[in-house]
Amino acid sequence: MVFQARAGCPMCGIVANAASSQLDSCPPISNTQSQLDILWRDGNFTAYRENTTPVSSKGHIIIAFNLHVPSLYTLSSSDLPLLADIKTLAKRLLSSISTSTSTSGPSYTSPTPPCHDETRFRIGFITPPFKDNKIPVTDHLHAHAYIAPADRLGWWRGIAYSPIAWYSIDDLIAEIRESVSNNRVKSGYESRANAPIDSVPEAGARMGSANGDEYTIHSIAVSGMEP
Repeated sequence: MVFQARAGCPMCGIVANAASSQLDSCPPISNTQSQLDILWRDGNFTAYRENTTPVSSKGHIIIAFNLHVPSLYTLSSSDLPLLADIKTLAKRLLSSISTSTSTSGPSYTSPTPPCHDETRFRIGFITPPFKDNKIPVTDHLHAHAYIAPADRLGWWRGIAYSPIAWYSIDDLIAEIRESVSNNRVKSGYESRANAPIDSVPEAGARMGSANGDEYTIHSIAVSGMEP
């Protein structure tokens, strides 16, 4: 399945601008055209910090798929490693955000020493028909990652980040794994962060029958590109 860039899509524009700036694995710099701070780009994702209308004063990051993937329901079990990559990337970028709130702009440090408790990290997707009315992109898949509390949400915008619309990436990964196995992945642990299966990103990515036949769907991941 081909997910080509769509003319007029804001997320496709951000991805294209980041690619043209050759930001692969480079330190964060300001993208003056889009007024966004591009934090990361690799073969599959482009991540930027939302500075204009963040949901949290501590930090709000958006991780967009480089391909114009229309919905999270397009993903299959073979894309579990991609979701695991989003989770890892989001944690690393949120950890790198400095607590500095100087007027000179956002400050970033090396991802090595985390400056925030990971239990405050919120990583997930807003499910249609709901949307963040400040970032109203509904047909180009992107994840939101922020540091709780979401102290800049109004009540109306807050609906998109409430249990009504919010799909935690941990829950999504666990439910996909449960759908292709007999394991109680989601409900089997009180603390999802300590579930042993999460240490294996590829767990549940392959499908097959009892006789050894494999019918795994191809992942949308772009291979052969260095981060």
